[in-house]
Amino acid sequence: MSSLLFALLVPGPPGSRHAVLRDRTADVIAVLIALAYGAIMVPLGDATSAHAAIPWPADVAIGVGCALALFLRRRHPLGLCLALLPFGVISVMATGPILMALFTVAVRHRAVLMLGLAAAHVGTGVVYFALQHDPPFQLWVDLLLRSVTALAAIGWGLFLQAYRHLTSSLRVEATTARAQQQLRMEQARLTERARIAREMHDVLAHRMSMVSLHAGALEVRADAHPDEIAAAARTIRLSSHEALEELRSVIGVLRQPDAGPHPETLMAGEEPVEYEDSPARDLYERLRRAMPEPPQPVFWDLPDLLDGARTAGMNFEFVWVAPRASPSRELGRTAYRVVQEALTNARKHAPGAEVRVMLDGGGDRDLRILVDNSLIGPHDSPADDELPGSRTGLIGVDERVALVGGRVQYGADGDRFRLEAFLPWQE
Repeated sequence: MSSLLFALLVPGPPGSRHAVLRDRTADVIAVLIALAYGAIMVPLGDATSAHAAIPWPADVAIGVGCALALFLRRRHPLGLCLALLPFGVISVMATGPILMALFTVAVRHRAVLMLGLAAAHVGTGVVYFALQHDPPFQLWVDLLLRSVTALAAIGWGLFLQAYRHLTSSLRVEATTARAQQQLRMEQARLTERARIAREMHDVLAHRMSMVSLHAGALEVRADAHPDEIAAAARTIRLSSHEALEELRSVIGVLRQPDAGPHPETLMAGEEPVEYEDSPARDLYERLRRAMPEPPQPVFWDLPDLLDGARTAGMNFEFVWVAPRASPSRELGRTAYRVVQEALTNARKHAPGAEVRVMLDGGGDRDLRILVDNSLIGPHDSPADDELPGSRTGLIGVDERVALVGGRVQYGADGDRFRLEAFLPWQE
C-alpha cells in the first residue's frame, strides 16, 4: 500500500508500462475524489432547494461532466482549469472537479499563478451567491469555504511539486554516484592491469636475460664439454618455459573479461550482471581456472632470487643486514623488483662481472638497497650491445620507488655501474 502511494505521489520515468498504469490509476482516483466532494457539497450548499440558480439534476450533470473532463488534466492542466472555473458560477457539484484541477495545476506551475486562479475560484462564489433568489447562507460563508478548500488544494499541490523535485534531484544524485562509482571501478581495474603489464617486463626480462646469457656462452665456447652444453641447454629450456608460463598467466589476467560484481556494487544493493548464455559463462570459468593471476613476490623471497641468479652462473657478493620486522607487502614487492632489475641489467650489460648486493636499514631507518657491478665483463659478446629494452627497466624502478615515497640513484661511477635506492620503511 505504501509503495502504491509513493508511486502515485512521485511518478517514475514515463513511457513504461507501469507508468501508464500508474497514471490511469491516479486519474480514476482524482475523478472519484472530485465526484465524492461534489456529491457532499450538493446538499450542504442547498443546491436542491427551489431558490438555487439551476435545478439540482442540471447541477449534478454539469458536475459529472466536469469530473470526466479531469482525464485530460495531464495533457492540458492549465487550459482545463480555466475551462472549469466558469462552471463554479452555477454548479455546486462542479466545485469538486475545479479543486482537483487547481491541485493538478499547482503540481506543475508556480505559486503566483495559483494565487490568481484561487482568487478567480473565490470570485465565482460571489456570482453564485448573486444568482440565488433566497441564499440560505451569508456571502462570507461561501467565500470562506471556497477560500479554505482552494488554498488546501493548492497547498497540497505545491507541496507535492517540491517533494517531486526533491525526489528527482535525489535520483539524479544517485545515478551520478553510481556512474562515478563505476568510473572509479574502471579506473582501478585499468590501473591494476597497467601494474600487471609493468610486472611483465620485470619478470620476462629476468628470465630472458638468463636465456641470452647461456645462449651467448654457447656461442663463444664452441669447444665446451658436452656436460656444460647440456647444463646450459637445460637452463635455457627451463628459463624459456618459465617465461612462457608467466607470460601466459599475465596475458590471461589482462584479457580477463569484466564479469561478476564488484564488492561495493553488491553493498549498494545492485544485482550482479550475469552472462545470458551458458557457453560464454563456462568459457569464462575455464579461462579463469586455467590462467590465475600469479602470486606477487614478497620481501622474504629475495634469497630465492639470489640463489637462482647464482645457479645461473652469476658471480656476486651479497651482504644483508636483515631487519627484525617485516616490511609491508608493497614495500617488500618494490625491494624485490629493484634487486631483480639490477641483477637483470648486470647480466645483460656485463655478463660474468662481479656484482655486489647490499641491503641495510629497516625499522626506524629507510631500507637501503645498493647494487653495483663492473661495466666490463670478463668476456663481452658482440650481441650484448644489441639487446633491446635498454634503460626501460630503470625507468620502471623509478616509478616503483616513487610510488612508495622513496628515491633512487643510478649511473656510472668510474668503471662500475651503481644503483642505490632508499625506501621508507613501512611495516
